[in-house]
Amino acid sequence: MAEILYGLAAEILKNLGSLAAQEVGSICGLSDELSKLSGTVSSIQAVLIDAEEQQQSSHEVRDWIRKLKTVFFEADDLLDDFATEVTHRKLVSKEGRRLITFN
Repeated sequence: MAEILYGLAAEILKNLGSLAAQEVGSICGLSDELSKLSGTVSSIQAVLIDAEEQQQSSHEVRDWIRKLKTVFFEADDLLDDFATEVTHRKLVSKEGRRLITFN
């Protein structure tokens, strides 16, 4: 399970570094928060390497990984929402320019 989370953490870090995330972060005033989240996910990713080895013998580690999986999926969903918002804003902006051009 920790391997799955490691991959998901890598995907989240990629999404946090994307232009869309940076653009939405800038628009919404969340740039600092996204940067902090990126650092946190990176740290968690490092801990997951150790957790992979310990999860077989520790119920506590297994429970932590299960809870972390839920949080990671929620974070991934949030980043998807950010990307959708950026796409929406770009489309609205393009439509607005077209309307101005044709009027």
